[in-house]
Amino acid sequence: MECLPLEVIGNILSHLGAARDVVIASATCRKWREACRKHLHTLSFNSNDWPTYQDLTTSHLEILITQTVFQTTGLQCLSISMDDVGEFSAASVIAWLLYTRETLRSLFYNVRTTPNINILEKCGRQKLEVLFLAHNSITAVEPSYQRFPSLRSLSLSNVSVSALDLSLLLSSCPIIESLSLISSEIAISDSQATMELSSPTLRSVYVENISMDKFVLETDSLELLHFKDSSLDLFELIGKGTLKHLKIDDVSVMHLDIGENTEHLEVIDVSNFTIMWPKFYHMISKSSKLRKLRLWGLLFDDEDEIVDLETIAACFPQLRQLSLSFDLKEGLVHYGLQGSTQLENVAVLELGCNVMTEHFAHWVAGLLERCSSLKKLVIHGAVSEVKTPEECHIFSNFTSFMISLMRKYMHVDVRFEFE
Repeated sequence: MECLPLEVIGNILSHLGAARDVVIASATCRKWREACRKHLHTLSFNSNDWPTYQDLTTSHLEILITQTVFQTTGLQCLSISMDDVGEFSAASVIAWLLYTRETLRSLFYNVRTTPNINILEKCGRQKLEVLFLAHNSITAVEPSYQRFPSLRSLSLSNVSVSALDLSLLLSSCPIIESLSLISSEIAISDSQATMELSSPTLRSVYVENISMDKFVLETDSLELLHFKDSSLDLFELIGKGTLKHLKIDDVSVMHLDIGENTEHLEVIDVSNFTIMWPKFYHMISKSSKLRKLRLWGLLFDDEDEIVDLETIAACFPQLRQLSLSFDLKEGLVHYGLQGSTQLENVAVLELGCNVMTEHFAHWVAGLLERCSSLKKLVIHGAVSEVKTPEECHIFSNFTSFMISLMRKYMHVDVRFEFE
């Protein structure tokens, strides 16, 4: 240990992350204290990491954080997350930010202060590349060009901000690549009924637990779009068709438009979503490069709609992973077995059903016949704790059928996952 360079010790301490662990480890000897002072680049204060944080007064916490931060000289990543701790003095927090602003690359900030601090003002014009802001408000953003010249990732969680301020903030980040909006309150004025965001460099957008009427996103570089637990009347994507990964999970949207140019899509993952299949299919039908398609727990706008495998096989020849949930409603199979086109490149098949019946088993058999390159099969189902004799008989028949079926596919890795 005595032969380790200071830089290596600094990296070791930085991988510890948690401030308490760093302080304890750096007390090993004078050399480690020097490494902590000169070469520590990552430091984290999280009220959930150490129960004692909850017992200290905010004044004591401010002193503790101040002493620890001020003992370093080159922090690049600083995380301060203080849930249920109380409000900090604005002066102390400003001191931490000003002390580290010249070297800081990443800031995770979840601190309540009195009065509220304008984080954008304190962190602007510096080398910051990653900003995660939680439980704060953003107001009166100035239309300042390149306020964050180096920022690549922006995450707002439980943040209050107007649609206009968010738009101005995004435009002040000339090289931003990732945007996350989580459980944030986005105010839209009467004169601006639509939230319009524009960035030529955005590559990834994640939206969770957000409700609004209209959301228009304009970007020419977007590759990943993920909506989760959100409600929208309208979402429109305007761009050059660079989208590769589309994920929609438990979202209510009346009108979804991801553009006509979808030929670069490689992954489509849609679950717990009310879908108008003809319209959705029209959007994705040109995605000849699609490698993974997941349609899980969907509700069809028209109960008589059928997603036939012939269409899937013909439009997505490069498909390697297919996941479908089988919803047995009044005997209607939503994913029909019409046609004979093979899913010759599908190596992974994931199938789910609300009831384990022979009907479902025959549907599985029909799919297996089409997947000549299949290597793995995963069956998802639900099993109730209390079963009637009739349910036991149905499940028994399903099990017997599947055992007999899989004897024909000994080369396939089969797994069953029941809830």
